[in-house]
Amino acid sequence: MKIDLLQMVEYGGCSAKISPKQLEEILKYLPLPADPNILVDIDTHDDAGVYRVNDELALVLTTDFFPPVCSDPYEFGQIAAANSISDVYAMGGDPVLALNIIMFPAAKLPMEAYAEILKGGFDKATEAGVRIIGGHTIDDFPPKYGLAVVGYIHPQKIITNAGAKPGDSLILTKPLGTGIIMAGQRLGMAIDADIAEAKKLMKLLNKTGADVMKKYNVKGATDVTGFGLAGHALKMAKASKVSLRINMKKVSLIGNSYILIDEGCIPGASFRNLEFAEKDIYFAADLDYNLKMMAFDAQTSGGLLFCAPPDKVDKIMADLQDAGLLNAKVIGYVTEYEEKLIYLSN
Repeated sequence: MKIDLLQMVEYGGCSAKISPKQLEEILKYLPLPADPNILVDIDTHDDAGVYRVNDELALVLTTDFFPPVCSDPYEFGQIAAANSISDVYAMGGDPVLALNIIMFPAAKLPMEAYAEILKGGFDKATEAGVRIIGGHTIDDFPPKYGLAVVGYIHPQKIITNAGAKPGDSLILTKPLGTGIIMAGQRLGMAIDADIAEAKKLMKLLNKTGADVMKKYNVKGATDVTGFGLAGHALKMAKASKVSLRINMKKVSLIGNSYILIDEGCIPGASFRNLEFAEKDIYFAADLDYNLKMMAFDAQTSGGLLFCAPPDKVDKIMADLQDAGLLNAKVIGYVTEYEEKLIYLSN
């Protein structure tokens, strides 16, 4: 029996997140515990929490899950696992253990689909060196899957979204466009080659990029997911008390994603992300509208956005290229805090 998970969802992957504006409101009511061993909490809206165990070891803790972003259950499991593990990489940690989180409509999908989702997650976690040791399941529609992940990190080697420094270059390790391409698939507008490329990128672990960050002692990073490049860059700028200048023409794009925007294929999540961020962004007068909306495209299992000291940029880019991240690009730079937090141009 051929199963198409996309027939069960309106928004899939990280496009299904609530708007960043709503999230910001919700987090106002979440009390923060007072504990000197909490090294990173939600105060800066970072990718994961970090808790110090002792002077040599801290735990990186994160969770993520979402509805299907593709048709095939096994691929959905792979993508969801890669996305969940990514937050540990963004913090500079080594992912170690995970728990499955799965919501599965038992009356609407065969158990074979359930098994394939779990197998996809297991295989991707294994590739990352992560052991899945349990989890939790409820009967729910539409299906959703992800992981709660624990990683290890040295307390003095944490990479955070508050680590951007004026003069740093901004490097993005994966191209943009997964939200647009997968929306195009649902609408019958995207070509097979672009769909295959988007899924390949979503399944690609951010381990390689993280290894390069750690090699060069990078201090500031985040991963680009549901709030889009502009949304996650904004959180980094706020946390670091700096401004970021991003040239959208330097950003790699997946296949025909630019053309799909031109044809009107702009997911609703893009407009929610724009509504949240636009008050803090300066848009150049000649900024291409398609590139503007690309900056707000909700990415699923997107790349790392990190800050590289000027004297290390060439070596970092060479290492990323040698490691196979051929779409990695320098897309901008960090300045002292200016009137706006983000400056978007062509």
